[in-house]
Amino acid sequence: VRFVESGGGLVQPGGSLRLSCATSGFIFSNYIMGWFRQAPGKQREFVASITSGTKTTYADSVKGRFTISRDNANNTLYLQMVNLDPEDTAVYYCNRPSIRKDWGRGTQVTVSA
Repeated sequence: VRFVESGGGLVQPGGSLRLSCATSGFIFSNYIMGWFRQAPGKQREFVASITSGTKTTYADSVKGRFTISRDNANNTLYLQMVNLDPEDTAVYYCNRPSIRKDWGRGTQVTVSA
């Protein structure tokens, strides 16, 4: 099982980024998939999830600003982030919320003026 996150970077407050997560080693379409993040000095927290039927769930802190989506044909998960805030600065990871193992290296998102 492998997760490879990409798309992070440095962005100004109010900016946007689109994260991608390439997955392998399991049947992607069989699982609810999710994004998580870990800010410096804090525990990893849930951001968003999506079922194989595309039902979505979001943390209150990102509702209305982040959109999770998936491409089952290419085993890839996405996170579109708009109106970014410095509080969104973190390393972002994707995983299966029901398992939460085999974490990838994540992708760093830094929101700063």
